[in-house]
Amino acid sequence: MTVIAGFALLSTAHAQGNDDPGLPMETPESVGMSTERLARIGPVMQRYIDYRLVPGTVTLIARKGKVVHFESRGFMDLESGKPMRKDALFRIASMTKPITSVALMMLWEEGKLQLRDPVSKFIPAFADPMVSTTSDASGETGHLVPASREATIRDMLTHTAGMPNSYRGNTSFYASQSAVRVDDTLESYINRIGSLPLNYNPGEQWQYSHATDVVGRLVEILSGQSLDDFLQERIFEPLGMTDTHFFLDDDKGGRLMSQYRPGPNRNRIVLQDPGNAESNWISSANKQVFRGAGGLVSTAHDYLRFQAAMLNGGELDGVRLLSPVTLDLMMDNHTGELPLWLPGPGMGFGLGWAVVEDRGEAATPLSEGSVYWGGAYGTISWIDRDQELVGILMTQVRPYSHINIRQDFQVLA
Repeated sequence: MTVIAGFALLSTAHAQGNDDPGLPMETPESVGMSTERLARIGPVMQRYIDYRLVPGTVTLIARKGKVVHFESRGFMDLESGKPMRKDALFRIASMTKPITSVALMMLWEEGKLQLRDPVSKFIPAFADPMVSTTSDASGETGHLVPASREATIRDMLTHTAGMPNSYRGNTSFYASQSAVRVDDTLESYINRIGSLPLNYNPGEQWQYSHATDVVGRLVEILSGQSLDDFLQERIFEPLGMTDTHFFLDDDKGGRLMSQYRPGPNRNRIVLQDPGNAESNWISSANKQVFRGAGGLVSTAHDYLRFQAAMLNGGELDGVRLLSPVTLDLMMDNHTGELPLWLPGPGMGFGLGWAVVEDRGEAATPLSEGSVYWGGAYGTISWIDRDQELVGILMTQVRPYSHINIRQDFQVLA
């Protein structure tokens, strides 16, 4: 193995900071796992670090309410040699989506919406939708026709609303329209998205999009609070998720891991442009648009608290977010036989997560019925209800599709 000079030695430095994993620590054997087998995780993560494919990792595995593996490796910042901390803050991106979806389903349990309600009942911008007959979301190269029906709230939760996105199947028009502007609020942002033509009739295709941002706006309308306030008061504070935020105060900025991208030929990683808007979780010019689709920063500790509550039927340490019946509904496959290009073969999609439908077709070690989702910076977390297991991997490389670190971690867990 080729090792960058001095890099492998430094990258094994012990973690600094708060080592609390979020649940009690126990030996793997006490919950039916193997210390010897879990010891394989570290060397594999180290290999990715030594080849400079990722700067560092935090990995966590919990089973039956006990943490059996919690480890940090590598660096938070390569340029300064800052060792990885177990309480490092990560941009979890689309791992925000399950949290936002749970928030809306809490309001569903309060009788404030029905899943089959048209979104336009609460956000008029989604009324009378049009569908582009080409992949151009602007309709400039084709023509627009009325949609077969309006999108429902369930469509938004399952990404079957027909909404286009800024990176697949359309032109740069949608990318420009879906970018957050300095003077935007979540209301103005969602109203602008709602006025755009659809790529598909609602319910006909699975299309990953900004739909969960719409879900976040629905939380605001139905609760009378900002999405940030609702999540803090109803989910984060009750569960002890004190490090999960849309935007960070300066006193926590030093724990935010630097953001990296692949270098030339997708080889050794390089620091992402510090001026890139994606880096502005601290210095953003607009801190009033709370992106339910991908805006949160969190830690392995905090995300475990959330996932443990989901695995435990919606409750953790006396705090109940949802009923077990509602969680069963959320973790069912709601997309039938629709092909899902992002999770891939053997997968379905529930109300906020991908669902393992056929583990053979999916080529995954996860049990059928497991749910998971990841983030654009290489993070991933899953809930295997059959095995009573939660896995979490945190790192910060975007894009990450050229490496298999997430798949490797699932196999090793």
